[in-house]
Amino acid sequence: MRSGLVFAGANQVWNSTDFNKGDDGVLTAKEVAAMDLSRSKLVVLSACETGLGDIVGTEGVYGLQRAFKMAGAGKIVMSLWKVPDKETQEFMSIFYSQLTQNQSVEKAFEIAQNKMRLKYEPYFWAAFVLLN
Repeated sequence: MRSGLVFAGANQVWNSTDFNKGDDGVLTAKEVAAMDLSRSKLVVLSACETGLGDIVGTEGVYGLQRAFKMAGAGKIVMSLWKVPDKETQEFMSIFYSQLTQNQSVEKAFEIAQNKMRLKYEPYFWAAFVLLN
C-alpha cells in the first residue's frame, strides 16, 4: 500500500501548517482499495511504471493496479516502464480515438498497439498493458 498518485498542489499542502488529512493531495493505494469502483469499466493509469509494485509470496503484485481491482474496476491500462511523454500521448490519443468510435476496450488497445508498432520500437509503446 506504499503506492499512490500525487496530484498538483500536494507539496503546498504538505508544507502548510493548516493540514487537513482528508485532502492531502495524495491518493494512496489503500485509499483506492477502499473506494467503490464497481461501476467503472475502465481505469487508465498512463503515468510511468503504474503497473509495477511489490511481489509478495504467491499473492501477486501489490500496487496501484491491485488496489483498483480490489475497488472493483473492470479493465486497467497501465505501464510497466518509463515511456517518453510524446509517445505516451500518441498512444493514448489513438486508444481514446478508437474508444470513441465505439470500439471495445480490447480492440481499441490492439489498434493503438498496432499503429504504434508501425512507427516505433517496442520500448516506446509496449510498456502499456491491458489487465482484464
